[in-house]
Amino acid sequence: MSITATLIFQIIVLVILVMFTQKFIWPPITAALDARAKKIAEGLSAADKAKAELSQANKRVEEQLSAARDDAAKRLADAERLAQSMIEEAKGRASAEGAKIIAAAKADADQEAAKAREALREQVAALAVKGAEQILRKEVNPAVHADLLGRLKAEL
Repeated sequence: MSITATLIFQIIVLVILVMFTQKFIWPPITAALDARAKKIAEGLSAADKAKAELSQANKRVEEQLSAARDDAAKRLADAERLAQSMIEEAKGRASAEGAKIIAAAKADADQEAAKAREALREQVAALAVKGAEQILRKEVNPAVHADLLGRLKAEL
């Protein structure tokens, strides 16, 4: 065999090999490469979408936290106002109750003073009657002289 025949035979084998490769081997490889490229693109797209969703979720969380903080501050302020109003109301009731107690004590004191004055008047009247008895050296009848004794009490 000559070199030319070998060369032609090798060219024919190479052409057959290239055609076989293009027909049977190259399409599955390109399909696999295309599928891999598509999966990578989808993964990158999903990652970008996930990043966007994460940033949106973070924004929503921040908004909700801000709203919760505002709500908590509002409730705290309301509770403080309610506590202050309850304290003021209790002070008002205590003041009113204290005024009632003071008024009742004054009324009791006035009543006791009136009783004490009346008792003192009676004692003074009795002493005056005894003094008059001793001065006159005779007995004065309280039943007979009730009108006189009543006027004496009123004057004292």
